[in-house]
Amino acid sequence: MKIAEMIYEVELHRTLIARPVRSSDGKLLVSGRYLLTQVLEILSQEKASNEHGVFLAVNSLKNIDKGQVLDESGCTSFTVTVQCRSFKPEVGDVLQGFVHYIFQEGVFLQTGPVRYGFLPFMKMPGYLYFPAAEQDPFFLQGETNKKIKMGSVVQFVVLGVSWIEETAHVVREFALVAGIDREGLGPVYLPGTAEINQ
Repeated sequence: MKIAEMIYEVELHRTLIARPVRSSDGKLLVSGRYLLTQVLEILSQEKASNEHGVFLAVNSLKNIDKGQVLDESGCTSFTVTVQCRSFKPEVGDVLQGFVHYIFQEGVFLQTGPVRYGFLPFMKMPGYLYFPAAEQDPFFLQGETNKKIKMGSVVQFVVLGVSWIEETAHVVREFALVAGIDREGLGPVYLPGTAEINQ
């Protein structure tokens, strides 16, 4: 599966409260630019949702409703609809990720906007762990001499996906469990990256 197939176009609705200004002819007006800026700020803070995935970009402003006046001060509630691009991994997807931490139990990967991918040793058939120097451990597959080390690019299948609403260190993120125990998976060479067999 190509990474483009994990990119979705979704429609998002957000409700905002603004205080309109009165024009010279007595009409109440609110800047569409102001409302869009507020929606962008909200989505930036939200980062992602379990339903839609990680928000990548707002493609277009679809609609701003007429608004509903809430009180005598003129505060008005507006629903703003935007078209957004998002990334959401699913079980069975084949992705590529960069190795950013290695230890005896497996490796941690980052794939696109998903920072928490874990490839456990159990899902790396034929690989052995070599602590090497403490700062440069790696996994090596004896038959092929393929090496997984810091900075390697690894092609993997998604075995599990979890949504983390909030923990002590993580807020609104996806975490995934990876495997390379199928044909065609494992370390790969991409132009501009280190050779996989060094």
